[in-house]
Amino acid sequence: MYAVTIPQPGGPEVLTWVEVPDPKPGTGEVLIDVVASAVNRADLLQRQGYYPAPPGAAPYPGLECSGTVAATGPGTSAWQPGDRVCALLSGGGYAQRVAVPEGQVLPVPAGVDLVDAAALPEVACTVWSNLVGVAHLRAGETLLLHGGASGIGTFGIQLGKAMGARVVTTARAAKHGVLRELGADVTIDYPTTDFVAAVRQATMGRGADVILDIMGGSYLARNVSALATGGRLVIIGLQGGRSADLDLAALLAKRASVTATTLRSRPLAEKAEIVRGVSTEVWPLVEAGTIRPVIDRRVPMSAAAEAHRLVESSAHTGKVLLTTG
Repeated sequence: MYAVTIPQPGGPEVLTWVEVPDPKPGTGEVLIDVVASAVNRADLLQRQGYYPAPPGAAPYPGLECSGTVAATGPGTSAWQPGDRVCALLSGGGYAQRVAVPEGQVLPVPAGVDLVDAAALPEVACTVWSNLVGVAHLRAGETLLLHGGASGIGTFGIQLGKAMGARVVTTARAAKHGVLRELGADVTIDYPTTDFVAAVRQATMGRGADVILDIMGGSYLARNVSALATGGRLVIIGLQGGRSADLDLAALLAKRASVTATTLRSRPLAEKAEIVRGVSTEVWPLVEAGTIRPVIDRRVPMSAAAEAHRLVESSAHTGKVLLTTG
């Protein structure tokens, strides 16, 4: 088979489409013939040498995929060869085949194209596990999503609205129309507008009950300022740096919380539990059309460097897919 390898850390040009050994499904694993994967920010970090695959994972980038089941290993029972599936991966999605633990495999939602299904597993598991499992977002609350035009953002807007929240999001002005179509109630042009002031204005001074943040250090102080009393800040990315000063007095005064989470390094049992929750709670919303995958474009997997350049530029809206066909 062929896969995208990273011979050495560097820019997009280091990505190489080469022939590699075929994976074999181990005990409790499913082998998938990949039709598509998707580019996530973690893939860019892995390419740069900052986010290696965890032990036991395939060394190639790619945290999600879609395709058909090619074979199953000993101890599997839920899937049969030929099943149309998508999967949450610890790595290896940028390849023609990948072996994945059975508990991280999902059916393709009814009505979703097999290629487009590759846009769903990582964002669905990330957003659902954090908004429901960590932040306990409730109907009637205000949700602030940073990076509204990203894969996380476009999915989070839709899930937040489906949960009955009022959704506020930050993004460049040119993308606001699309985000409002997805359900965003308030859109903030972050390069020109102070999002703290905008959130306070939108909530009559109360602030956001939940903030899902991909920026990290550079936004920490402002996120705390934007929280409502009893608010919950959940940090899932470090695009703005890994460290910052935290005003504990401000946090205490609001009786607020700050949580940081990752998905890739969680134990298999935790990932399987999240995948079950997504299958039960989120897939019906996708099948009903309440949530849809937002695809910016499809790029051949052999041209993964082009896709990485696009995501690094932040010129895309939603997910950029890599196709094997």
